Amino acid sequence: MDRSRSHVPDSELWRRASEHDGLAFGELFERHSTAVYNHCFRRTASWSRAEDLTSVVFLEAWRRRSKVRLHGGSILPWLLAVANNVLRNSNRSLRRYRRLIQAVPASATQPDLAEQVSSKLDDERAMATVLAEIHMLTAREQEVIALCDWSGLSTEEAAVAMGVPVGTVKSRLSRAHEHLRARLSVPSHESQRVSPVEEAP
Repeated sequence: MDRSRSHVPDSELWRRASEHDGLAFGELFERHSTAVYNHCFRRTASWSRAEDLTSVVFLEAWRRRSKVRLHGGSILPWLLAVANNVLRNSNRSLRRYRRLIQAVPASATQPDLAEQVSSKLDDERAMATVLAEIHMLTAREQEVIALCDWSGLSTEEAAVAMGVPVGTVKSRLSRAHEHLRARLSVPSHESQRVSPVEEAP
């Protein structure tokens, strides 16, 4: 059976990965790397930095695979929590892991990035404009918008990622929306799902 196309739950794949099953971990990467990449991009407005940070997140996940036990059906909230930690310490984290990233064998089917550069640069400019406003919010408000509005986590999943009660997530999200509406002067219903750029390929 082709495991990459299976419907094995994240929790089972993570259990197998904790027992040194590289194929199981590879499927988790295939399932969630784009979501992690988009999360990192939307926090940095740099696709190349987001790619580096995504590699760091999954290297950290692999390093901790025998120590972390999932709570819930999806590993994504935990991965985004790792991503937030990596983002907060990005310079140190990137220096720490760059040598490890370079040691990982390259895929035999790398995409031709030349055709994607122009659109990605447009995305960076658009994201930088949005972040100029988002960065005027508090760090906690930025985090909850990134998790709930941009990465599409439920308030329950965001609570897991942030390590806070669900009620705290809801109140932070409400305040963040209110502050963002005030800055952008847009109607309430138009600011509930901020989505400035298309999903990355």
